[in-house]
Amino acid sequence: MSLPSKPLAGLKVIELGSLIAGPFAARICAEFGAEVIKVESPDGGDPLRKWRKLYEGTSLWWFVQARNKQSITLNLKHAQGLEALKKLLAGADILIENFRPGVLEKLGLGWDVLHALNPKLVMVRLSGFGQSGPMKDQPGFGAVGEAMGGLRYITGFEDRPPVRTGISIGDSIAALWGVIGALMALRHREVNGGQGQVVDVALYEAIFAMMESIVPEFDVFGFIRERSGNIMPGITPSSIHTSHDGKHIQIGANGDAIFKRFMQAIDRHDLADDPTLTSNDGRDARRDELYGVIDRWVGSLPLQQVLTTLTQAEVPASRIFSAEDMFSDPQYLAREMFLSATLPDGKPFKMPGIVPKLSDTPGGVEWTGPQLGEHTEPVLTALGYTREAIAELRRNGAI
Repeated sequence: MSLPSKPLAGLKVIELGSLIAGPFAARICAEFGAEVIKVESPDGGDPLRKWRKLYEGTSLWWFVQARNKQSITLNLKHAQGLEALKKLLAGADILIENFRPGVLEKLGLGWDVLHALNPKLVMVRLSGFGQSGPMKDQPGFGAVGEAMGGLRYITGFEDRPPVRTGISIGDSIAALWGVIGALMALRHREVNGGQGQVVDVALYEAIFAMMESIVPEFDVFGFIRERSGNIMPGITPSSIHTSHDGKHIQIGANGDAIFKRFMQAIDRHDLADDPTLTSNDGRDARRDELYGVIDRWVGSLPLQQVLTTLTQAEVPASRIFSAEDMFSDPQYLAREMFLSATLPDGKPFKMPGIVPKLSDTPGGVEWTGPQLGEHTEPVLTALGYTREAIAELRRNGAI
């Protein structure tokens, strides 16, 4: 029986970018079958190759972020390197780039040029502040986008300065918007008979779009949501608590029926039957009292007993997982969220599984992040370059 095809098979994606936002967007395309050709500088390539924990000189993150991609090196400051890139783009479906606005234009690769070269090309542009507006030319990393987009303002405890999340979430959310935009543009192209277009994603807007109700709450009531630590103001109870053995657990009992079951499970029938607590607004008015009750109950028991009680009562809860917890968790394992792979020297290692799960055309990993320029020659050969022409490009410093 033949293996199912992947949903993006047949699409060619050219990645011009580095670090997180652009490469993560391209990684998602590659996992679901697109041919992704990552264009890197001959001078060291993507800086992500040297970020965080290195194994034999290469980032472990790189092996995940660049999986299923082909790596070619082109010197875009060299006329022959630019010419090779144009040949690639002439036959591509999607270009993903996360340069500062204006960089491609200075190289002679603005949208007007690329659209004339390939009218069906979809160009995904990820930048700090977008391709327009007074801030468009300023550099902007994901952390800046998180600050400007409102996420940092509400993250942390009310009596302390704002804090960051533990990952570069702004870049990753922007990447997701980039993929969504690319797929919508492809839908328009293929179903509605349209041409290619630009998908313009600003990092701060990618975050801002996720900020729930802060805009109407400020506009209508003048209300500014502030930092609130582990609780969710206005939605009660939902918070993190600490067990007797020092473990942390998230409990989300803010549904009306769930709250009643929770109170019954911990023998607080007085609260379960209290008519003032049957809906969220009443519970939130007595938030401090309820959190005190829950803190005392969780704090009197070991974590496993807390989890067992909540599971039996069908109350949503989870211990706070570390990577070590994930590796042995039955749910993670059942969902195949750890894939086995090997590093270049043959050492086995685990990498994250595929999200989302598609029933008929699932994504997958064919290979880990490639060596710098590993696919330069076969890609250029497919474009019509002869062995002699490729050797000349190498001698001239174009690749």
